[in-house]
Amino acid sequence: MNARIRILLIEDNKNTCSYISALLAKNGYTTTTALTGREGLSLAASLCPNLILLDLGLPDMDGFQVLEQLRGWSHVPILIVSACNEEQEKVAALDLGADDYITKPFYPNELTARIRTALRHSRGNAHSQVYKALNLEIDFDKRILRLEGKRVHLTQIEYQLLSLLAENAGRVLTYNTILRRIWGPYAEENNQILRVNMANIRRKIEQNPAQPQYVFTEVGVGYRMLENENG
Repeated sequence: MNARIRILLIEDNKNTCSYISALLAKNGYTTTTALTGREGLSLAASLCPNLILLDLGLPDMDGFQVLEQLRGWSHVPILIVSACNEEQEKVAALDLGADDYITKPFYPNELTARIRTALRHSRGNAHSQVYKALNLEIDFDKRILRLEGKRVHLTQIEYQLLSLLAENAGRVLTYNTILRRIWGPYAEENNQILRVNMANIRRKIEQNPAQPQYVFTEVGVGYRMLENENG
C-alpha cells in the first residue's frame, strides 16, 4: 500500500540520500531524490509527491527559499531534515509552513513515525470530530472535554488553545503560530500569556504537570500534543 505513496527527498549529500531512500524503501515507500533546490522544485511540480523531505543546507539556494516557494502553491506535507539544531531555525521553518522538523542524526523509527503522522494529517484525519488519547477525550462538535470519563471545565481561551493543539495532534505548533491563531494577527510576541494558559490547562488535565502525558513542550519552539488515537 505504501508503494503508492511517493516521497520526494531534497538532499545534497549522496550518502544521506542513499540511506534515507533505503530506509523508505524498506517501509514500502517510493522515493525520488533531488540534489539541489531547483531540481527539487521542478520535481515537486512534475511528480506531485505525497510528501517532501527537505534539507535546508542546499548548494544552489537556501532551503528556506525552497520551502517558501513550495508553500506558495502546494499544501503537500513538508518535513525538514536538517543537521542544525538551533531553535531559531526550527521556529523559522515551522512558521514558513513546514509540517515538522527532524534533526540529524535521527533514529530510523523516528523518521518513519513522523512521516506517517504527516501523511495522516494530509488526508484530513487530524480534523476528526473527536480527539481521543489515553484517558483524554475532546468532542469538537459539542465542545466537551472529558478526562477519565468526567467533564473538565476550561475557560474559552483554554478550550480554544487545547482544541487547536488537538486538531494538529502529533505536529509541533510554534509559539507565534498559536498566538496568531488564538489571540489574532496583532498579538504581542510575548509568550507569557500563552505559558500561563498552558500551565492552567496542564493543572486540569495532567496527572503530573511537570511530566505531561498529553501536551509536550518543544523547548524554545512551541507545543506538540499526543497523537490522536482516532486518527
